[in-house]
Amino acid sequence: MKKWLTLLPLSLVLLLSGCGEITVLDPKGPVAESQKELIIYSIVFMLVIVLVVFVLFTYMVVRFRDRPGRGNKDYAPDIHGNTPIEIVWTVIPIIIVTALSVPTVQTIYELEKPPASTSDEEPLVIYATSADWKWFFSYPEQGIETVNYLHIPTDRAIEFRLSSADSMAALWIPALGGQKYNMAGMQNTLYLQADEPGVYDGRNSNFNGEGFTRQTFEVYAESDEEFANWVEETQSEAPKLTQDQYNALLKPGLLDEMAFSSTHLQWVKHGTLPGMDYAIKRHREAYGKTLHLKNGEEEDTHEE
Repeated sequence: MKKWLTLLPLSLVLLLSGCGEITVLDPKGPVAESQKELIIYSIVFMLVIVLVVFVLFTYMVVRFRDRPGRGNKDYAPDIHGNTPIEIVWTVIPIIIVTALSVPTVQTIYELEKPPASTSDEEPLVIYATSADWKWFFSYPEQGIETVNYLHIPTDRAIEFRLSSADSMAALWIPALGGQKYNMAGMQNTLYLQADEPGVYDGRNSNFNGEGFTRQTFEVYAESDEEFANWVEETQSEAPKLTQDQYNALLKPGLLDEMAFSSTHLQWVKHGTLPGMDYAIKRHREAYGKTLHLKNGEEEDTHEE
């Protein structure tokens, strides 16, 4: 027993040393900031509850412990019908649940709208379409599309219109805000915003098969001028996306970063009922194969 007790401090040191900077607690935009405040509030509130419980527990152990000469003094195990006690243990949980629920619900509803800090400007619309195991980002206003990376301007709300070409995924950029689901035949809307320039990691946070860990992307948050330059460069230098090429890109597997000067939205919107099985119809047999990954690279597939 003493051996295990001596190892406990060492275990705690090793555990804490592995905890670097937690991205969700280092927000880079108003959405992530609101969620951080809710997380901190919930943690502090629950820690207070834990503290109260431990204080009461310690009091009970010490006050009512078995000791010489105590006998049955103050011992009344039958509390059925004790109205004050029953009211207390009914009201307290209601208060706790209410105190946690009200700010949570308020925050959820607030985040269903563009951030108020940039309400004077229309959000930038980006269609974020997931497929096994890659991301397509379509900019309908700019007429461009990227694969596995995107550029966004800072200090402007981004309206992500989420859908999936096949299995359910979830778009998550931890530094900018929480995740929301991508589903075939259904479109969700997620508002995010970056207040600081930088490169932020994004990923699929919903497990959807063997390529799940590689379904990641980078978000380049930059000034309006830099974003406009990137858009202009992509429009002039990137190739057009053809329907046959897009159909081929939808095949289950991994892709490198790519850019095009047109979007797939002219042929299909996977967030609608007519577009929900677009990829399945064209690659039905491929979904019955196993994706092999070795050293992060995609290998040939074989029948299960």
